[in-house]
Amino acid sequence: MSVPRLIDTEEFFADPVFAGASISPDGTTLAYLAPAHGRMNVWVRGIDEEHEDAVCVTHDSRRGIKTHYWTDDPRWLLYLQDTDGNEDWHVFRVDLEDPEAPAVDLTPLPVGAGVIGGVQKLKSHPGSILVLMNKRSTFIDAFRIEVATGETVLHRETPTETTRYVFGSGGDAYAQGMAEDGVWQFFAVDGDTHEERLIYSAPGRDFPLGLSPVEVTPDGKGLLLGAYPEGSDDLALVRVQGETGEVTVVAAIPGHSLCTSALDSPSLLKSRRTGGVIAARFVGDRPILHVVDPAYADVFAALSALSDGVLASVSSDEEERLWVATFFHDTEPGVVHLYDRETGDARLLGRPYPQFGSGDLAPTQAVQFAARDGLPLTAFLTLPNGVEPRDLPLVLFVHGGPWGHDAWANYAQFRTQFFANRGYATLQVNFRGSSGYGRRHITAGIGEWAGKMHDDLIDACEWAVEQGIADRDRIGIYGGSYGGYSALVGVTFTPDYFAASVDYCGISSMPNFMRTVPPWWWSTIMKNSFVLHCGDPDTPEGLAELERVSPINYVDRITTPLLVVQGAKDVRVVKEESDNIVELLRARGVDVEYLVAEDEGHGFQNPENVAWMFGAVERFFGAHLGGRTSDVEITA
Repeated sequence: MSVPRLIDTEEFFADPVFAGASISPDGTTLAYLAPAHGRMNVWVRGIDEEHEDAVCVTHDSRRGIKTHYWTDDPRWLLYLQDTDGNEDWHVFRVDLEDPEAPAVDLTPLPVGAGVIGGVQKLKSHPGSILVLMNKRSTFIDAFRIEVATGETVLHRETPTETTRYVFGSGGDAYAQGMAEDGVWQFFAVDGDTHEERLIYSAPGRDFPLGLSPVEVTPDGKGLLLGAYPEGSDDLALVRVQGETGEVTVVAAIPGHSLCTSALDSPSLLKSRRTGGVIAARFVGDRPILHVVDPAYADVFAALSALSDGVLASVSSDEEERLWVATFFHDTEPGVVHLYDRETGDARLLGRPYPQFGSGDLAPTQAVQFAARDGLPLTAFLTLPNGVEPRDLPLVLFVHGGPWGHDAWANYAQFRTQFFANRGYATLQVNFRGSSGYGRRHITAGIGEWAGKMHDDLIDACEWAVEQGIADRDRIGIYGGSYGGYSALVGVTFTPDYFAASVDYCGISSMPNFMRTVPPWWWSTIMKNSFVLHCGDPDTPEGLAELERVSPINYVDRITTPLLVVQGAKDVRVVKEESDNIVELLRARGVDVEYLVAEDEGHGFQNPENVAWMFGAVERFFGAHLGGRTSDVEITA
């Protein structure tokens, strides 16, 4: 076996050179993301042109752009941007007829307010977009913006803090809200009187972050929801009829749940021409794409034949002749193809990471085992290339949420690949409370923070040891957000288990975390997530439970080497969460390494910051777990 080259950290975490590709409605132009001015920016080029012919139409040198939108007027392109990761999202307009002109902010909001969700086009109002904004802090109202002029009008004001409207492309409105007992409720809304009529409800305990997706059907006569059909443990796509509340199943796969938390791919793929759902994504050892509309079976068969990966996203022209397809893949991620449905011709449009050659990246496989109480668990294992998989140092990589899930070749894969390149076996386990594995699995996490949810992580490591893969004395834990919380739980609740721990923007105090999240979060989702699943800080017994599972209250137990990483602009897990635990450790004389990026939020994005962080992680794990290191210090 040949040991792969040690890939430079800055090379590993460089921005992709081609990503986020989408085709214009008329099929003549491609928009995509590529580096410019040291950041990811939006480029456009003719469908038959190469990058050398492209024009960069945005000029952001402060923070990379992630999301862009075509409008119904080929002159205008839109994109979302916040400031240094503060999640106050604004919608900016680009003039493709004058690409050197500065972008126009269509949503000039004060700090603390922003666009919630994204941008929606309205067939009922050509030339306009619909956005949800929290101008009223905890209320999320709908506004209509004329793209060409920026004129903004209030489209619909929400009556309560827990109400959020959902609109169809034709303007049809439905409302979703939360009852006092935490039950999710959905209402049909009369177009004239705005009177609301309850058509569907779902238990809050089953949906910590609400039902997802929630979309109005193209005809405006119903809602599409991710829900559990009666008697089923598997999340399915259902339609709720607006007039009667009748529920019918649109897409379901026995033994698999609809995917609701893939950060880099949509749950539903839709027709650009009709707006209808043409395919739905389900969770499996590899993501499963289920074709809903048989009229598109030929398209998905042809696209799937272009790669041995899994189709991640598609974009088509209005006539649906030309299709741009991006693929998941463990060893060749993000490759993009163009397919002509009329001629059957296809060609490669771009590889986002051409720096990686054969053998650089390691295969990822799904593995199954049971938790100590018998609950079935699925994990993803990435083993380093060129090394006998015996008695390896292991990195337990814990996902955030916790109501998300790890998947094969998903958004986190470059971190797992980095660890594999450094010689670590990497294990990502979908512990109880993770989404994607059914109702029983997600509700098994209720009341189990720092309890059975953590036991599942230990059981995963024990499985790897029993398989002979991992060296019990060289197990490290790494995670961000909830995963960062888990890294702190690991060194406080099981202080003798891990040889090293990396806490990346993790929660140290549950009560403080719940006090400091953005106000509109609390009003719309917190009651059904952290309160119902963890405890209510406004009750003595709830507060006591939250204090019981807070790592900061057990700092005196920490003897494991710890690295803490934090973005100063983080609004989800504020910097105070990291400051406080680091301060207490240093007051005890404990040497804890602490990295803070002033221009980052909840998770680092700027490539120099990511490389700086992982350079430190590489040296830290190398010192305590024995993996490969480049011995080159990187500064932010």
